[in-house]
Amino acid sequence: MSETHFPQHARVVIVGGGIVGCSVAYHLSLMGWTDVVLLEQGQLTCGTTWHAAGLVGQMRASRNMTRMSKYGIELYANLEQETGLATGWRQCGSVSVASTPERMQMLRRQIALARSFGVDVHEISPQEVSQYAPLVHTEDLCGAVWLPGDGKANPADLTMSLAKGARQRGVRIFEGTEVTGVRQTNGQIQGVHTVKGDIQCEVLVNCAGQWARQFGQLAGVNVPLYSAEHFYVVTGKIDGIHPMWPVVRDPDGFIYYKEEVGGLVMGGFEPVAKPWKVDPIPSTFQFQLLDEDWGQFEVLMQNAIHRTPCLVTAQIKMLLNGPESFTPDGNFIMGEAPQLKNYFVCAGFNSAGIANAGGAGRLMAEWMVGGQPSVDLWDVDLRRFAPFTSNRRALAQRTAETLGLHYAMRWPRQELQTVRPLRTSPLYDMLAAKGAVFGSKNGWERANYFKPLDAPQARETLGAPDWLPWVQAEQIATRQAVALYDQTSFSKLLVQGRDALALLQHLCVSPLDIDVGKMVYTPMLNDRGGYESDLTVLRLDQIKFLIITGSAQTTRDMDWITRHQQPDTWVSVTDVSALYGVLSLMGPRAHDLMVRVSPDDVSKQSLPLGWTREVDVGHARVRVARMSYVGGPGYELYIPIEMTRHVYQALHAVGGELGLRDAGYYALDALRIERKRRAWGAELGPDETPFEARMVGGLNLDRSAPFMGQQALRSKIGAPLSKKLVRVCASQASTYLWGGEPLMIGAETVGEISSAGWGIEAGTCVGLAYVRGPWAQRDFAGQAADALLWGVPVPVQLHDI
Repeated sequence: MSETHFPQHARVVIVGGGIVGCSVAYHLSLMGWTDVVLLEQGQLTCGTTWHAAGLVGQMRASRNMTRMSKYGIELYANLEQETGLATGWRQCGSVSVASTPERMQMLRRQIALARSFGVDVHEISPQEVSQYAPLVHTEDLCGAVWLPGDGKANPADLTMSLAKGARQRGVRIFEGTEVTGVRQTNGQIQGVHTVKGDIQCEVLVNCAGQWARQFGQLAGVNVPLYSAEHFYVVTGKIDGIHPMWPVVRDPDGFIYYKEEVGGLVMGGFEPVAKPWKVDPIPSTFQFQLLDEDWGQFEVLMQNAIHRTPCLVTAQIKMLLNGPESFTPDGNFIMGEAPQLKNYFVCAGFNSAGIANAGGAGRLMAEWMVGGQPSVDLWDVDLRRFAPFTSNRRALAQRTAETLGLHYAMRWPRQELQTVRPLRTSPLYDMLAAKGAVFGSKNGWERANYFKPLDAPQARETLGAPDWLPWVQAEQIATRQAVALYDQTSFSKLLVQGRDALALLQHLCVSPLDIDVGKMVYTPMLNDRGGYESDLTVLRLDQIKFLIITGSAQTTRDMDWITRHQQPDTWVSVTDVSALYGVLSLMGPRAHDLMVRVSPDDVSKQSLPLGWTREVDVGHARVRVARMSYVGGPGYELYIPIEMTRHVYQALHAVGGELGLRDAGYYALDALRIERKRRAWGAELGPDETPFEARMVGGLNLDRSAPFMGQQALRSKIGAPLSKKLVRVCASQASTYLWGGEPLMIGAETVGEISSAGWGIEAGTCVGLAYVRGPWAQRDFAGQAADALLWGVPVPVQLHDI
């Protein structure tokens, strides 16, 4: 399959000839970019694609990811007709079974979301499982889900068909061509070194699969993935198994099945995986497998024998052990690398590369051709990972956990446990001693809530959580007295230099030519008018600004700012997150507490809302801002990291009489929801505009200093909304909403809840939700609706914001 003439230049070089690399090449050629070279160190499919199981499903956790997977199925169904090469695609459908009531509740939630996302899905009984998938043991099942549009494909054939489609439009593919180096100048890709010679290029795409991390290192790009041994057995022919026997998933047993040549392929995701601790992975590892490990596979085999007793007598032809790469959070990796323009990554598919390659290839091509992603891809964006995630020991430990979570019961707000604690506030041990139960965000340990020291650990549940009364007490303290939140994990970016103001004026919606000491909330928008971030900006002096943004957005926001810096401007952007602690005092008695610890005047008259000043607190110097994310009175204290413990102790030394209470992020989130404060990643993202998010207050589209997204918003004035944000209130106090529930009015799905929590003032659960389509044109004033809570309708009311 090698081309005859090795090029010296191409517009795009793709590294990796698995299904993902071939899909990217195919879709670039569809969009008119045909000056593309794909380089494979061995032969096409020789890494992990060739031994993939080939399951293809539609349903994903978000609307955009589901849309991506649905497109992939449409592509696979028609590709053979285009290229003339068989793909092995069969739309045999899939069945997912539940053997516990809790699992069935989770499946019903998936059914509700699938219907909201436009996927054809049906709940079926255990008896109906036997009709769709004979030989499956059903006596202990609670129910199942039938997805008739799902299917299976032959991974190698599918890849070859994509490669042929790309070649037909001019893409050149070279096998046996290892890339040994990457050339870059001033943060811009220039080309690659290969064993056959150098190629100049404008764009480089890392589709190197399980080699993507070590290939990324050649250019200083962090691609945090790690390989694990992944197993399945292949049987001989079994009576009753036919080519249209559906894909079957038994998540309670950690196993999956598909038909192959009249027998079964049975594999799974064991609870504790086995990382493949080979580093670096040799480039010569091609069309190779690892040794059998029946001990590791035992739990899957035992569960499979229970679910399909025919395996007891079936011929086991082989136990296949092929390594596949997994990421720290179980989502795949896509996007442009921070700090290196036109270096793209599409890898880390967590054993779901066949199902997702078609859609991912199109999204990557759209990103390269259009200059930015066409939809919100934050869940899979490379920039969600900080540089420290490249640690190999941490990746190995986390991979042992994340592989097992594929089919594990994922409880609401369940936290990953490995590689913790890693990043900690100076207060970590003090808060832990007080009963703090921590979550993790971008490696930071953050108090979710405070458990009474004599109370048992909260149980995992789908109903009202055990921790709710403790969080309610924190909410009451915030609304009626004063609560102290450790928000040290905030990302903090120092933007300074002669042209800092001009750069931020271009990127930020709110004017930043403000007085020194002023703090302003502002969105940063993309060219479509969607939110790339929302943050607060503090002006420290004429050429120095401090940006406060979300804990998970450090890399993303730094990249967004520096990416739009012109070469001839003088601006530096520095991550100073670890240099400052942040303590937030929230509640009506916050001022009384500040009076007791500081001789400086921080009253409303002296320090109005949105202003900051350096003051004495205890023996420390602290920058205090009158600001409150949860609504109501409050302060944020920005403290040199080495003084944070002292300030915390000084506040608690005098705060007891005022009812001071430590509080965590669960309370913070619920309080901001009740006061209709939006959060990036929930209500705000690249697909949402200020009009849709109902955040037009203070939006000046006639601002003399133009800002990014201004023209897009102007073009939308008066246009019908495709969606809009509304407030949700549960009708019954016994209903506990978690967020993500579809909303229905009558028999019609109208949207989904983006965030939910207990409303301490409402006395019931409250939420924020987007309604879509024609419903976005309507007014809501207590509109009766139903939220599908674990698939069961519960009454709610919808209100305009």
